[in-house]
Amino acid sequence: MKTVEIREAFLGYFEAHAHTRVASSSLVPGNDPTLLFTNAGMNQFKDVFLGAESRSYSCATSAQRCVRAGGKHNDLENVGYTARHHTFFEMLGNFSFGDYFKQDAIRFAWDFLTDTLGLPAEKFWVTVHVSDDEAERIWIEDIGFPRERISRLDEDNFWQMGDTGPCGPCSEIFFDHGDHVPGGPPGSEGEDLDRYIEIWNLVFMQYNRDAAGEFHPLPKPSVDTGMGLERIAAVMQQVHSNYDIDLFQTLISEAARILKVDDLKENSLRVIADHIRSCAFLMADGVLPGNEGRGYVLRRIIRRAVRHGNKLGARGPFFYKLVSTLVHEMGDAYPELARAQPEVERALLIEEEQFERTLDNGMQILEEALNKLDGKEIPGEVVFKLYDTYGFPTDLTNDIARERGLSLDMEGYTTAMAQQRSRSQESGSFKVDYNGALKLEGSTEFIGYDSVEGDGVVLAVLRDGEEVGELSADESGVLVLDRTPFYGESGGQVGDSGHLEGANVKLEVTDTTKASDHHLHHVKVLSGSVKCGDRLEARVDPNVRQATRLNHSATHLLHAALRKVLGEHVQQKGSLVDSRRLRFDFSHPEAMSAQQLKEIETIVNEQVRGNTAVETRLMTMDDAVAAGAMALFGEKYGDEVRVLSM
Repeated sequence: MKTVEIREAFLGYFEAHAHTRVASSSLVPGNDPTLLFTNAGMNQFKDVFLGAESRSYSCATSAQRCVRAGGKHNDLENVGYTARHHTFFEMLGNFSFGDYFKQDAIRFAWDFLTDTLGLPAEKFWVTVHVSDDEAERIWIEDIGFPRERISRLDEDNFWQMGDTGPCGPCSEIFFDHGDHVPGGPPGSEGEDLDRYIEIWNLVFMQYNRDAAGEFHPLPKPSVDTGMGLERIAAVMQQVHSNYDIDLFQTLISEAARILKVDDLKENSLRVIADHIRSCAFLMADGVLPGNEGRGYVLRRIIRRAVRHGNKLGARGPFFYKLVSTLVHEMGDAYPELARAQPEVERALLIEEEQFERTLDNGMQILEEALNKLDGKEIPGEVVFKLYDTYGFPTDLTNDIARERGLSLDMEGYTTAMAQQRSRSQESGSFKVDYNGALKLEGSTEFIGYDSVEGDGVVLAVLRDGEEVGELSADESGVLVLDRTPFYGESGGQVGDSGHLEGANVKLEVTDTTKASDHHLHHVKVLSGSVKCGDRLEARVDPNVRQATRLNHSATHLLHAALRKVLGEHVQQKGSLVDSRRLRFDFSHPEAMSAQQLKEIETIVNEQVRGNTAVETRLMTMDDAVAAGAMALFGEKYGDEVRVLSM
């Protein structure tokens, strides 16, 4: 089976078993500061598992594009030299949100592998957690799997979302590539070798771990699974390396043709084939090369690919030419890649040309270092600085050193690299107490689209993040109401301000934010006191609200004008909208010209002067996208969305 056929077989199988097919989310996680890139299929469902978000379905299936090339999930240095390391991969998954549990999850997996894919049962090995007698019983009694091919492991078979929150045991399914490949089954001395390869992980979320480390049973145990598409494709196509599957071989062959390389086994060709996938998909999701954050990771991947092209004799830009082949292979499954092809090719070409100049700059820095050199060894700190700061390839530094009878202090370089990687992992590691969020039933009903006044009952009173009995005069805190006209900060628009008033209390609302489905009113008590159960009259400052709305509308006009003038790759990266001004953040591979700025200003001003009516409609998410609506950066949407047309 071809890779594209396996992907469709998986999604089709679970659709036929009452799962809703859900599209891959962006590689840039929405509303999740804990992740640099989307790195697992469950990322987009995290709030559903946490109970902070509900969906219209209880079972889902997806093919999620993932990147692991930064922070603590960083496989970059191994890519191209091992059989299964990638910067970009696709994760096939099926998910149950309180619907089915272990028995059905195991049955689905076994049925898909042995019946749908037709793989021989005797080629599999299974692991379960040491505490999970239930999963082992299901495998043996329900599936008929032989006990002697089940390993019971500890840490490797327990999954957790974070330091606290949902967690539970898992059952992993391994494929035996045969006794001609060295290695032993999971749990044995040779488990790290290549004979037995994990292809599917079934996670059983059944506990909630609190800050004290105690486990509490979840009211609705759930299932999260993940199977690497590239790994199962290697199994189905009877090859041992992921790079030998059809998709990679097409990319490798095209790279070899462009670079005029005869040996398709060159590791550098593997690097290039892997990296074009991560670079193109990151760019399609709005990431552009830069000097920090996601943009810096993307730049490193591009430069690594270009460096390997140079090792194979490339003269001039070549990497961008692979985009069309990638679109041919994956554009049907991911239409957003096909739509972004022209912008991706242009941005890659610009980055390649810039890197050529960077190499020239690196040579100047190296020459200065060599002129100051005392001895025959170039210090590791210099080698690392050239690589990390100037993007100067270490192997090129080594070639130049060899020509001049010099050597590199690789021990010092390795130390500097390890220190940098440690800093990167620390910055990419986040400790999040998922139990620390406000726990309230229901949600706040927002009535502010229709009115700037209304009333509501106080559901919670907080001070310094803790729930308290009441707030008194001159105290500040946060109130949660059951209904409110106050807009909570989102989509770049600041929260509303105004006043709340009850029978015995007057409060000033200085800001309004959101937590899950509740609006948080940040207040100062002007007189009296307020407690849970009090009914308050709410009045938004109408002048501030109207001025803010005007600026918010202007951001959408600006966004549309930017896309018309610069191209459809322009996506909102962030914004700030208040009553006085607006700020709109976006990425573009080159500086805007004065003529482009003037054209954008003219388009926006013409629309403002046109003063056309703004139409508001409630639509399903699918209908909204079909009608041309654009989702906004950092926003999360339910099944029904509010669509504004101007």
